[in-house]
Amino acid sequence: MAPEANSTFTNCTTDHESSNSLIVSFGEMLIDFVPTESGVSLAESPGFLKAPAGAPANVAIAVSRLGGKSAFIGKLGDDEFGHMLKDILIQNGVNCDGVVFDRAARTALAFITLRPDGEREFMFYRNPSADMLLTESELNLELIRKAKIFHYGSISLITEPCRSAHLRAMEVAKDAGAILSYDPNLRLALWPSAEEAREQIMSIWEQANVIKISDNEFEFLTGHETVDDETAISLMHSGLKLLLITLGRHGCRYYTKHFHGTVEAFQVKPVDTTGAGDAFVGALLCKIAKDESIVENEASLKEVIRFANACGAITTTKKGAIPALPNEEDVLKLLRGA
Repeated sequence: MAPEANSTFTNCTTDHESSNSLIVSFGEMLIDFVPTESGVSLAESPGFLKAPAGAPANVAIAVSRLGGKSAFIGKLGDDEFGHMLKDILIQNGVNCDGVVFDRAARTALAFITLRPDGEREFMFYRNPSADMLLTESELNLELIRKAKIFHYGSISLITEPCRSAHLRAMEVAKDAGAILSYDPNLRLALWPSAEEAREQIMSIWEQANVIKISDNEFEFLTGHETVDDETAISLMHSGLKLLLITLGRHGCRYYTKHFHGTVEAFQVKPVDTTGAGDAFVGALLCKIAKDESIVENEASLKEVIRFANACGAITTTKKGAIPALPNEEDVLKLLRGA
């Protein structure tokens, strides 16, 4: 497996080696610049907090912080930000044997506007960024084949060559028997058009075994402003074991082939919602990796979703994604106080 001429492979194996509970995340990792003051435009912000981010990387670190085994596969720029991000993965116990560097392209950046309620708007710098240039030949197939769960988003579907690498990685993971986990993580500003985004997001929908979407993504994909059971159930397919629709402060709805329902959210004062969905996904996958039968038992599943809701809630109480991700002690404290 030879890298391209402008790429170098990292070698930063952690203790998270081959295991039947390994969760491998595939996709982008970048730097978020979060304004120090909420409720102002990017131009008006007096300063920004540098925060490591990227939904798949967030999930990998969320899993590790909760005591699970995780790995990350993606491409970073061979620059100071890229090496900083690799170090953050290592410091958080994430296997980064699947990380490669690009000597020609920079690590992606995103500037975020925070509204008073903690919700966000994004401005991206990636024309192209290193994550967009990952090729099939750079994939660590051995690492992918070790995964109990293979997790990914949709941003890596936007352009080639990363799109082909994404599809190949999914194919290898599925052939190896991994559970495929999908969080589209819609970022419309990155797509050529809304139509293209919808088409590409749905193009891999039927391959996933676990899917998590937000209420906003549900509206985008279905045209329905509110989450209704009939429409949600229509999104199920034969291989989909669990569909989750997060509703922010209103909790989470869950759908399986045999039952569906709602788990209420934890009420906190949000500062920055960045990474909340990734914390939720990381917590959920951590539990499924240890016992995938929980998706067949409604009582067990509701307890797991309650745990995941607590992780998401805690993440909203601090600025930045990765810096705000909780450990198990943080979560148990919130659960005990609820």
